[in-house]
Amino acid sequence: MMRTGYIASAHHQLPLRDQTPGIPAPAAAPADPLACPPCPATPLAASAPGLPAAPRRPPPLAAVPHLAPRGLHVAPTAYAGRMASTDDRLTYLLIDGENIDATLGMSILGRRPHPDERPRWNKLLQFIERQWRQSVRGLFFLAVEGDLPASFVQALVAMGYQPIMLRGEGKVVDIAIQRTAEALASREADVALVSHDRDFALQLDVLAQTPGRRTGIVGFQEFLSSDLRRIPGVEFFDLEYDVHAFTAELPRLRVIDIDEFDPLDFL
Repeated sequence: MMRTGYIASAHHQLPLRDQTPGIPAPAAAPADPLACPPCPATPLAASAPGLPAAPRRPPPLAAVPHLAPRGLHVAPTAYAGRMASTDDRLTYLLIDGENIDATLGMSILGRRPHPDERPRWNKLLQFIERQWRQSVRGLFFLAVEGDLPASFVQALVAMGYQPIMLRGEGKVVDIAIQRTAEALASREADVALVSHDRDFALQLDVLAQTPGRRTGIVGFQEFLSSDLRRIPGVEFFDLEYDVHAFTAELPRLRVIDIDEFDPLDFL
């Protein structure tokens, strides 16, 4: 599954590959180091990389009910305040930032997102901590073809992420996330994947089959690949509705469960 997208940093905005015709590029937005993943554009299937500086261990997280025997569990949108870790178990948060950015731009907005339309990645760390009540190690994978996106990388480190910057032939971010997921199979740790990409379905399925291990997916539910959606025992968290990672409402079209329908949202 190929992906085309763009990444913007605090000081760089790189154009989309295969950008939708007829949509002019917006005027330069104010610098916002927390707004989005950087690096050169890569295919829509997956991409991202690492930093020499040691990451800061983020604070603890909160638990959610496991889902039904098969299929995804959609997380509740309300959650309690920050809770202390109940044990020493760790959650690994594997972020395919370019997949999220490309999906946001190409599939939801149809243009390059403005800074206030991109995820606040610090909110994601805090959310996963609250949901699963344990410390989180966020690994943010980036594909770097040209100059190092220094401003964005520094912002990630300040938020508590470990940037993993990659270069090479092929879908380097896919390869790195797959290898990381395979390495985690032998560890007693929980895993949350931030991507819509089917390329990670095999590794996530193996992780989800481990007794006692929590596995989750974060993204936009309507764009999740069917291969990821079919994995049993995986919890799903919507990046906008559950994580509240955006400061502005996104123009999303989705099928609404009748129990969630509120007519006031459309009046």
